[in-house]
This record gives sequence, C-alpha cells and structure tokens, in this order.
Amino acid sequence: MASPSKRRDMDLMKLMMSDYKVETINDETREFFVEFHGPKDSPYQGGVWKVRVELPDAYPYKSPSIGFANKIYHPNIDEISGSVCLDVINQAWSPMFDLVNVFEVFLPQLLMYPNAADPLNGEAAALLMQDRTAFEQRVKEYCEKYAKPEDAGAAPEEESSDEELSEDGDASGDDGVAGEADP
Repeated sequence: MASPSKRRDMDLMKLMMSDYKVETINDETREFFVEFHGPKDSPYQGGVWKVRVELPDAYPYKSPSIGFANKIYHPNIDEISGSVCLDVINQAWSPMFDLVNVFEVFLPQLLMYPNAADPLNGEAAALLMQDRTAFEQRVKEYCEKYAKPEDAGAAPEEESSDEELSEDGDASGDDGVAGEADP
C-alpha cells in the first residue's frame, strides 16, 4: 500500500490530469486551491468557485478539509467561512475516495441536492424550504456577483489580453510594427 504522502501526490496529480485548475499554496501538496464550476442543469451553472483544499497528514485515511473561497449561497455551506457540511467528507470518508471524487461527484451532488434539514446557512435553508424559486434566484444572484471566472482567479484569456493591450498602448503599437514587412 502506498504511503500517505505518495497517495496525496498521486491524488493531486490525478486531479490536475482531470483538467481541474489547481493552484498550490507554498508549493506544497497539502494545501491548494481548485477551480470548481457549478454543475449543469442547476442554479449554480455558470458559477466558478475557488475551493480551498487542505489534506491532513493522515490523508487518505482522514478526510480533506474543503472550503469555498468566494461566496456561495447554499444551505450546507457557511457563507462567511465557506466551510462545507457534507457527510461523505465529514463523517463517511473512506480511503477508497480520492480528490477527483470530491470535485466530480460529492460537490456537484451537494449543489444539486441541498439538505435544508442540516444547514450551515440557516437563511438559505429557510428560503429553500419556503420558496424554492426565490432560493434559486438568490443562488443565481450570488453566482453573478461572486462566482464569475475572475473571482476564482481564472480571468478569460481574451479579456485579460485585451486589458493588457489597452493598459499598455505601446505593446499593441510594437506588435503592429514588428509584424509589417518593409516595402
């Protein structure tokens, strides 16, 4: 059986190879951010979150700590700290699970099927139980306000390159001169 540190490295590599954008903190495999997109056919679709992951020394025997860095409106996610209340991570974790499971199965299911009976955000839970349409509208408002690609640190390439060119007028002028042939 692989040692916890080898398993940690292997799971992180699998996550990166699954096309998730991963940003390590202090170049370590214990703490990092993952860019997470809201699941399709949910009110979270189109939202992009920066999710902080901390792996304990005993990972995979002990569950990772998961928290949303940018705001999200959900009954089972604390709006202030971003911490997640999810049984499979908090109580039912198994070494059979890996980080890809967290981002491809557990978090999408959490967003698609919120549990208002076990809330970390009481206001969101109450709104979900009283008026699902209003709850979904609030979710979409939060996505628009706090979960744009740039909020997760992933500004779209076209926008960032256009901003760079507009801020530095000489750059576009130099490119034009360098690309022209002499007559």
